[in-house]
Amino acid sequence: MKKNLTCVACPLGCSITVELDDGGNILSVTGNTCKRGDAYARTEMTNPTRSLTSTVKVSGGAHPVVPVKSAAPVPKSMLFDCMKEINQVTLQAPVKIGQVVIQNILGTGVDIVTTNGC
Repeated sequence: MKKNLTCVACPLGCSITVELDDGGNILSVTGNTCKRGDAYARTEMTNPTRSLTSTVKVSGGAHPVVPVKSAAPVPKSMLFDCMKEINQVTLQAPVKIGQVVIQNILGTGVDIVTTNGC
């Protein structure tokens, strides 16, 4: 079986073809012009991850919410569960840039941190 992907590891956007055997194991990756494309395709086929961005409520601040992000990509399959956890959080002002909002969200080893202060 062949799977076609558009690589997002760099601005080139290569068309990558991943060939899989009947068990879903990767036989080959073609079409990438850099090593990052090969790594992206292999990760996308075995354990896709995504960076997560959102906002968290702030009590007593100049703004009602503050932007947050995952410090590293989280498994794609866990995005909605992570959002449920993030939506339960309310921070007390003042909030600083880089403040850890949720440490090790859902056991992923990834922290959710603020990207602005208020």
